[in-house]
Amino acid sequence: MEFEMLSSWILFPVAFLLRSEQTGEIITENIPLAGPSLQEVGYFVCFTDHTTALAQNKGTLNSEPVRLSRPRAPVAPGWTAVLTSPPEERSVPNPRREGSGGGLWRCQSARQGAGLLAPRRWGSAAGAWLRVLTRGGSEAPAARPPQPLIHSLFLINAAGDIFLEKHWKSVVSRSVCDYFFEAQERASEAENVPPVIPTPHHYLLSVYRHKIFFVAVIQSEVPPLFVIEFLHRVVDTFQDYFGVCSEVMIKDNVVVVYEVLEEMLDNGFPLATESNILKELIKPPTILRTVVNTITGSTNVGDQLPTGQLSVVPWRRTGVKYTNNEAYFDVIEEIDAIIDKSGSTITAEIQGVIDACVKLTGMPDLTLSFMNPRLLDDVSFHPCVRFKRWESERILSFIPPDGNFRLLSYHVSVQNLVAIPVYVKHNISFRDSSSLGRFEITVGPKQTMGKTVEGVMVTSQMPKGVLNMTLTPSQGTHIFDPVTKLLSWDVGKINPQKLPSLKGSVSLQAGTSKPDENPTINLQFKIQQLAISGLKVNRLDMYGEKYKPFKGIKYMTKAGKFQVRT
Repeated sequence: MEFEMLSSWILFPVAFLLRSEQTGEIITENIPLAGPSLQEVGYFVCFTDHTTALAQNKGTLNSEPVRLSRPRAPVAPGWTAVLTSPPEERSVPNPRREGSGGGLWRCQSARQGAGLLAPRRWGSAAGAWLRVLTRGGSEAPAARPPQPLIHSLFLINAAGDIFLEKHWKSVVSRSVCDYFFEAQERASEAENVPPVIPTPHHYLLSVYRHKIFFVAVIQSEVPPLFVIEFLHRVVDTFQDYFGVCSEVMIKDNVVVVYEVLEEMLDNGFPLATESNILKELIKPPTILRTVVNTITGSTNVGDQLPTGQLSVVPWRRTGVKYTNNEAYFDVIEEIDAIIDKSGSTITAEIQGVIDACVKLTGMPDLTLSFMNPRLLDDVSFHPCVRFKRWESERILSFIPPDGNFRLLSYHVSVQNLVAIPVYVKHNISFRDSSSLGRFEITVGPKQTMGKTVEGVMVTSQMPKGVLNMTLTPSQGTHIFDPVTKLLSWDVGKINPQKLPSLKGSVSLQAGTSKPDENPTINLQFKIQQLAISGLKVNRLDMYGEKYKPFKGIKYMTKAGKFQVRT
């Protein structure tokens, strides 16, 4: 049902508070009113079945589901609506028939000339009523102002020093990070620090990237993944602005960092997180711009509001022009796996992303199709992707942002789809009656589709009782740190004709018993021009522009957390 309004206030917005009087449950709340509470003025019919009601949402009325829809015309300003059960017909104030046989009630409000037309048919228990309320009574409490998403942000280096802090509301003392430092001490590695740490008055949410902890402080209940995603967006923005995201680079560009953070978060709420928009607001630092700013005293802040922020495509700026039009896509997959002593796969999964660098003139519309799109079952898209087209046709259709961006990320966890590209043969043994042990490992390619495995790095955390290691590599260089007991072997590229190996002896401390368990081996590697999941791009098409761009696709597989147990 839709309401029509007979008043001069037809163009004003309305705040809705829908609540069941039977259960007291608030169904939906949009633009809540602040200030004085509300008082009842009159009753109006809201709907007569379970399919229509006042606002776009789903809720329950008398323990039965209802579907809600917004009326065509709003109520007067400063009014709100409460969903109630139907009263008796005689309880409706000031009812009168509107015309003859029209079947409509007209209910006058406290303000002269204001009224709503509503169907006269009440229905039965399926019907519901709308009570119109105005300011000044004691019906409903005043609404609380929304709490900010993030109050403060601290950047902490690997040594535990806070080298940058930013506050959006009141200043939060650095002492709140003591709870984070305690959790950091309990964690064996930096990656194992809990992402959410509760404190008596705050929550600390953190991400660890580029050997820096980005710690956000919040004071109210907030979806953790929302904050964590925002922190990752901050890191990506710094990397896009400065080339690398490091402590030195952030300190050298501290003014730009503060300006960018101020634009990304407005009063604690995310505002501008797209790189294109930010670069129009805050110009990226260059040597020439830094010299000019030093001489003239100007800043990197832009003079005009970004044009893209006012359009229906906020991620792309208008008036883009390039001499060379090109679009490059990188399919990058990380394989996480645990291999047991016999070489069997305990667990394996693939985390994949498609990163894009698009430099095209005008407003191009791209479509990207895959040879085997059914591999992508757990996918996260950039906002530019038209999701309904993907659902129906499994084709990526989008108007791309200008420059570098992440088009999508995906996850493949079905083990029969995850091929293990390398293997490790190992023989690590310790004797009970001797202070010597044996250490032998060999690394080789397994399922690489004929591609070369390169950038291989082998690390192993040896037991505390190990005093020293005497090893001879057939390829590459190795280092053993007797203090941290960490063995590192930089293998480089694997030659299938001559597999690299590392052999030698292990010396144990005198009087030390045999270690309870053998060390685990961690691998790092990368394989160019191979997506280990088998994902392949079929074609890339462009619409909306007449020129022909240069297009390129590149694949790469690399190790994430790849562990071999011995």
